[in-house]
Amino acid sequence: MCEKEKMLKGELYYPEKDEELFNDRIKCKVKCQKYNNLSPDNIVERKNLIKQIIGKTKTKYWIEQPFMCDYGYNIEFGENFYSNHNLIILDCAKVTIGDNVFIGPNCAIYTAGHPLDYKARNEGLEFAKPIKIGNNVWIGGSVVILPDVTIGDNSVVGAGTVVTKDIPENTVVVGNPARVIKSIKNIGD
Repeated sequence: MCEKEKMLKGELYYPEKDEELFNDRIKCKVKCQKYNNLSPDNIVERKNLIKQIIGKTKTKYWIEQPFMCDYGYNIEFGENFYSNHNLIILDCAKVTIGDNVFIGPNCAIYTAGHPLDYKARNEGLEFAKPIKIGNNVWIGGSVVILPDVTIGDNSVVGAGTVVTKDIPENTVVVGNPARVIKSIKNIGD
């Protein structure tokens, strides 16, 4: 099994020992650099380039510059997606983002992780676990989302929060690590 297959299966893998993975990252980073260097008023080219970077998009989305990701093809976002400046997605595993998701500035979504054992870590091994963000989620500024997390529908993640575990739907979470501080009852329920 090649390193890319191991990565996509969530197993330990060597990202630097696989030529295909290396080339995929370089191609993606070149596209991200082009995107980030486009004039903010070049709307059509910005949208076209994001479609080349991201694995799957809907029709209504906007990502403020700068934006960075590792591969792009492991990212999928739904309709009416908005990200403010400086979104970083380490998409070594699948990142699925639902409809009507709004992400504040300086946020990071990390599917990649490293072994606790320093010998394995020093050898360059890493792993990747998927992240899923449901529908109607608002993520405040400077939030960090760690590997193997699901954020439930209709939730709000407060600014500065570090999400280390699954977040139930219809909740407000804050802190490091994230903790539920409130349930949300939607108007009309």
